[in-house]
Amino acid sequence: MRVYEILFIISPNVEETDVEALINQFSEVATNQGARVTKVDRMGRRRLAYPIQKFKDGQYVVLTVEGTGSEIAEIERRMRVTDAIIRHLSIRIDEDLKRAEKFRTRRAAHSRAGRAAAALSSRAAADESNVEEEE
Repeated sequence: MRVYEILFIISPNVEETDVEALINQFSEVATNQGARVTKVDRMGRRRLAYPIQKFKDGQYVVLTVEGTGSEIAEIERRMRVTDAIIRHLSIRIDEDLKRAEKFRTRRAAHSRAGRAAAALSSRAAADESNVEEEE
C-alpha cells in the first residue's frame, strides 16, 4: 500500500456544514474504492498566495490516504467536478516517510553511540583519578 497526501482548498463562501460534508464525501469515496483514510487535517481558513477564481483565501484540508493509486485518481476526478474545490494536489509520501524513518534510526543510533562513548570516557577519567589518589 502506498501513502498519499491529498490537499484541497475549499472556497471560502462554503458553509461549515458543507465543508464537513465534502470531507466525509471524499473520505467515503476513498474507503469505498478500497483505500484507508488514516488522517484528516483541517488546517482552517488561510490566505492564498495569489487570487484563485477571485478568492483571496480558502479553507485548507489535508487527507492522508493509504491505497494503490486508483482510489486517488477517482478522488481527483471528483474534486475536478466539484465547484466548491478551487485547487487540489495529491502527492505520494510513502518513500519520504521511509527516508525520514531511516534518518531517525540513524540519528538515534548515532546519539546512543555518542552517549556510550561519553560514559566510557568519564569512567576512564574516574579510574585514572582513583589510581592517582591511591599512589
